[in-house]
Amino acid sequence: MFHNASKPRGRPRSFDERDALEKATRVFRSKGYDGVTIEDLVEGMGVGRPSLYAVFGDKRTLFLRVLRAYAETKGARAAKALFSPPTLRDSLVSFLRHAVEAATEEGSAPGCLMVCVAPLVDDAEVRQFLKDAIGAGAALVERRFCDGISAGEIPSDFPVAVRASQVLDLGRGLTMRAQMGAPRKTLLEDAEAAADLVLLSRRGIAAPER
Repeated sequence: MFHNASKPRGRPRSFDERDALEKATRVFRSKGYDGVTIEDLVEGMGVGRPSLYAVFGDKRTLFLRVLRAYAETKGARAAKALFSPPTLRDSLVSFLRHAVEAATEEGSAPGCLMVCVAPLVDDAEVRQFLKDAIGAGAALVERRFCDGISAGEIPSDFPVAVRASQVLDLGRGLTMRAQMGAPRKTLLEDAEAAADLVLLSRRGIAAPER
């Protein structure tokens, strides 16, 4: 009668939390937010329903957690792509090519959780998160343009804020085209052309030679 008293309380977690979040990301990317059911998440994440609720909460709570983790990872990789190349043009190309590569990665639905899924979620917290993320992204690109001004690559009156917004718009456009099935090779080539377009001055002077 005392046999069970010596057993540890509860069951040890049988899954890796980070891995489960990555799998949840793939489910949301594939089905969207409204199209995902708890059963989809249970199956896709490889966790039991009780564990899902206990560790991650309901679908909304899980989505917010997935979105934050996705944005953190994506932001770090995008920043590396933007600041690693030595020249401004190469930085912009790298940043836009990264957007294409992330949107067309093998094994995931085409597109981006933040560009193609989250904007369709009718939730104030999600909308605020996206607004903050866009602001942070624009600030990074602006900083890279300012570095280009300091290096003499672009004139001091270059419209930094406007062009930073354009860079983000171009990245989102490439991502949306990836979701619609545009070939990766085409999108990568277009990323190169887009970088040259951004670097045109207000007077229409040609972009720096490659």
